[in-house]
Amino acid sequence: MNRRLFIQRSSAAIAAGALTRTNLFAQAEKAPGIRAQGKVMTVLGPVDPGKIGPMLPHEHVMSTFGSDPTERPDYATQELFDAVVPYMKSLKKMGLRALADCTTAYFGRDPQVLKDVSEKTGIRILSNTGYYGAANDRYVPAHAYSENAEQLAARWILEWENGIGSTGIRPGFIKTGVDKGPLSEIDGKLVRAAAKTHLKTGLVVAVHTGNSPESARQQLDILREENVHPSAWIWVHANSVEITDELVDTARRGAWIEFDGLAPETVDRHLELVNVMKRNGLLGRVLLSHDGNLFRPENRSSRKFDALFTGLIPVLRKTGYSKTELNQMTVKNPAEAFSVRIRSLA
Repeated sequence: MNRRLFIQRSSAAIAAGALTRTNLFAQAEKAPGIRAQGKVMTVLGPVDPGKIGPMLPHEHVMSTFGSDPTERPDYATQELFDAVVPYMKSLKKMGLRALADCTTAYFGRDPQVLKDVSEKTGIRILSNTGYYGAANDRYVPAHAYSENAEQLAARWILEWENGIGSTGIRPGFIKTGVDKGPLSEIDGKLVRAAAKTHLKTGLVVAVHTGNSPESARQQLDILREENVHPSAWIWVHANSVEITDELVDTARRGAWIEFDGLAPETVDRHLELVNVMKRNGLLGRVLLSHDGNLFRPENRSSRKFDALFTGLIPVLRKTGYSKTELNQMTVKNPAEAFSVRIRSLA
């Protein structure tokens, strides 16, 4: 079966609900996939990790978050470019070279727009696959409730193998999210599907978790059950965790600890968190970002993402952090985290 016929038949079967729980996953495994192990997959294609440079692991170039879920966003692209491109060019002058865009399917993911922005700014951008289960599951599509984790993983694997929609653009990571507290059935299913997807793609799993150590432990249990190493998992919004011992313990297991939400008013808090990790010899597990959002059609206000360069890095330098330590957190760690590599327990 040639590639075009495979895509047509798989898409038609998914839409018609004709594929069984097992053969959808089997077809995804046989798809003519790209071999990008060891690379970072951007919207412009695979890049050697050593060429990524300073990277922000959690931002939103644009999103429709807060609006009703929609599979295909309809952006006013020229307005978007006018708002986003000059600002991102200014970030490049500050030193930014790459970012992971965490806008998922159903609240504004548009890899083609990201590709256009990347080409216009010279900043490498990663898109994602997966579904967002936080926000009380508002952005989880209906089929995720009736399908099992294997079927959901098959959908996401197909995006890796064949590209997102008709764009041919492949995701650079898996993004999902869970609500606070014990994992609900649907949230647990999303995490399990992400683990299964990782084992077939090598894409890192970034999970909106926040101040929910209980959920984090449950997620790592699921990863263990699926034979996935903690180094394939990012604790997103870990900056909101109140008991830092939980972060230290999780980082020691090999997981990535992401301190996002960075803004001028949070620099002191982020400094405190980074200090905790340094005292425990864990700077090699730290990711730093803003969770910014530059363009939303329903709300023109934006959340910038320059405080790392204008606020936190100068403070870190002033308090004695070396160039090597800063490079570890802003260049080496994200390049390693987002490198395509299957990380199993075996």
